[in-house]
Amino acid sequence: MFVAPANTDLLLSEAQKQQLYLKLVEQLNKDFALANEPVDFPEGSTPIEIKLGLHEKIYLLIQHKFAEYLNLLYIIDVPEKEIKSLNGSDIAELSEQVAFLILKREWQKVWFRNRY
Repeated sequence: MFVAPANTDLLLSEAQKQQLYLKLVEQLNKDFALANEPVDFPEGSTPIEIKLGLHEKIYLLIQHKFAEYLNLLYIIDVPEKEIKSLNGSDIAELSEQVAFLILKREWQKVWFRNRY
């Protein structure tokens, strides 16, 4: 049964532990490219580079390309209910939370594909 980790650091360490970290990075690159917002994380990216790069990308999308941000969430299939439950008063904090939701959904895809 899939149980999502509680935060970004736990999620990335779990991906490494299960030797699915590279698949997670590939999935991120693939889905961002599908949304025409490529991130191009190299295979050798460290978890901290993924975490900070994703946070920065989401922050910039929210600030400058909101329609593309919404399209990205749709393509990745982040649950709308989870997005609506976030507090949008601080954009930096919001982008960090959205980055975690994106990672959580991408991890779910990779985990299920590996498991079944």
